[in-house]
Amino acid sequence: MSENARTLQVPPGLLTRPRRRGGVLFTVLVSVALLVGAGIMSVVLLASDAPSALAVGLVLAAIPVGPVIACYLWLDRYEPEPAGLLLTAFAWGALVATALALLLQSLDQFVLGTPDTWSAAIVAPITEEAVKGLFILLLLWFRRRVIDGVLDGLVYAGLVGVGFAFTENILYLGSAYLGDHGQAGGLGAATGLFVVRGIFSPFAHPLFTSFIGLGVGFAVVTRSRGWRFAAPLLGYLAAVIAHGSWNASAFFADGQAFILTYLFAMVPAFLLLVVFAIWARRREGVMLTRSLADVSRRGLIDPAEVPWLVRLPARRASRTFARRHGGPEADAAMRAYQQQAVELAFLHDRYLRGTAPRDFAERGASMVERLRALRPYVAFPRPPAAPWGGSR
Repeated sequence: MSENARTLQVPPGLLTRPRRRGGVLFTVLVSVALLVGAGIMSVVLLASDAPSALAVGLVLAAIPVGPVIACYLWLDRYEPEPAGLLLTAFAWGALVATALALLLQSLDQFVLGTPDTWSAAIVAPITEEAVKGLFILLLLWFRRRVIDGVLDGLVYAGLVGVGFAFTENILYLGSAYLGDHGQAGGLGAATGLFVVRGIFSPFAHPLFTSFIGLGVGFAVVTRSRGWRFAAPLLGYLAAVIAHGSWNASAFFADGQAFILTYLFAMVPAFLLLVVFAIWARRREGVMLTRSLADVSRRGLIDPAEVPWLVRLPARRASRTFARRHGGPEADAAMRAYQQQAVELAFLHDRYLRGTAPRDFAERGASMVERLRALRPYVAFPRPPAAPWGGSR
């Protein structure tokens, strides 16, 4: 991109991600599931015939959604996942997973007559984690390329969990507002429950389902064929155990174990997940640098570009530079170039570790071709690392 960059017109096709195989069938299956789930949940919510309770539940349930989603998006900064898929993950949790869980638990009550306490401690974790994890498995089966490792699995699983918690909170908070089990109800009761669910434990469902995401993410990067099957299963079992332990603490021993479980199990587990996620993101940055350095040695990109493609402050600065000197289209071209380079780095890293997919050569050639097509519309500041004093 030269001094007359403002006159350049970037071909629109270069600024959009290439379509992925399996996308049509995945879209059809998920769309049908979302429509059915939305219909079931609409009936469930409207059956309460209490619009004021639904309104209170909706408002209170929405409060923690934004901050929790922001935490997961913060982890997803190196290779941001498609916004449409992230929204679909949230919608799956909010509509499909909640509807399927309600149907399965109602069927259990009708056929087996499981007591409420045992249903909460055993049936609910088994069914809810299964239907939430189903979305991650669908991604793995139909949209395999979108999951490159444990962070991707963690992000998608977290968004599904946030969606599930959102709808579940609407139901619980609305019920508390109406009053049940001898409770008076009203705004005070709903607010009290909101403090427990929305302030002290907004990460509960995302945390449980994150174990499934970690298992799927590990299955993607491991060389062992056995672990590719075992890791998602172990992730599901961990999610069920964590979920069941959390539910059981509130229903058994008159709830006396709830606070202890929260302080000595829930909080440490959440902190460990946070530490692991931060470590994994830093490790991802090191991996991307190593992978792109090898790509540059093979002559596929300029070695001077690597810092601008990996370091997060440098990525932002390069986009600002492009926007200032070339306008919105140059900014869009820079974003597309950075995104494509990172996707190539993930694929190349799998090649270096000996876990490359069968279509590695075809996908890699397509990515390199797109990078070369975008390159005339991209210019990086010089020198690469000076504005940040070499910080990483």
